[in-house]
Amino acid sequence: MAKAKKQLTWCIVRLGEDLNWWVDEISDEVHWDIDGLSIIDPRQLGYIIDLIEPLNDDGFDSNLLESAFFAFRIEKDLGKGRVRLARSNDTLLDTEDQLFAMPNLIDEETGPYADFIDHITKLRVKLLNDTIDFEQKLTMDEIEEEIREDQNNSFIEGSAVHIFNEIVNILEYVPAGYEAEEEEVAPEAKDEDIDVEVSDDLPEIDEKEEQELQKDESLRWDGDDEESEDMEELDDDEEEEEDLDDLEGDDDLDDLEDDEEAVKSRIRKK
Repeated sequence: MAKAKKQLTWCIVRLGEDLNWWVDEISDEVHWDIDGLSIIDPRQLGYIIDLIEPLNDDGFDSNLLESAFFAFRIEKDLGKGRVRLARSNDTLLDTEDQLFAMPNLIDEETGPYADFIDHITKLRVKLLNDTIDFEQKLTMDEIEEEIREDQNNSFIEGSAVHIFNEIVNILEYVPAGYEAEEEEVAPEAKDEDIDVEVSDDLPEIDEKEEQELQKDESLRWDGDDEESEDMEELDDDEEEEEDLDDLEGDDDLDDLEDDEEAVKSRIRKK
């Protein structure tokens, strides 16, 4: 094992059509088979760590996570969706660097990665049994059987299961029929949806009270103010017309007075 770790110094990964990273070349070709070998990118690693956080209260062992993966950092961009990665001695949980994580699959059955998968499966079962009232307690066999069936279907279709999907399927597993239901959001009320019923039993208002209510500006609708303004404008227009008529009349009188003076002046000359 120590020799295998020493020989594993770099790898070249490619971005697949599924937007996941897959290993194309590796420094240790003796101990590793790159056929279908996947690697977790920094974004996916952060998502997995967030999903693991609720398991801390149930005794999650972070050492199993660290031993289950080899950390890599970006060394060189080779172009065309290919990147060369170099081994890193940083821990996955206690670093701010953007690290890739390749699972330790040298021994797939009893190795560190298998122990990690077994550990998070047990804790997921415990968490579900503590939070959901099942008729019968959920068991590890039920989760493993369902996940294994999905993986077999993928193999039949000729597609490899990415390591990220395998882990997330465990950490997000919920038995069928117990999925969280989305909260129903009440639709916004619209004018046409509002049905207002008008009662016929309204109290009668005498004339004096009606006049007082009309003077109360707080009881007016927006349209009432506009109508009042329109009426005031009409009144102003009528007053202006009357003033113009008066002015025209005054001009006629002035003309008559001028004509009368002219006639008198002619008579005096004669």
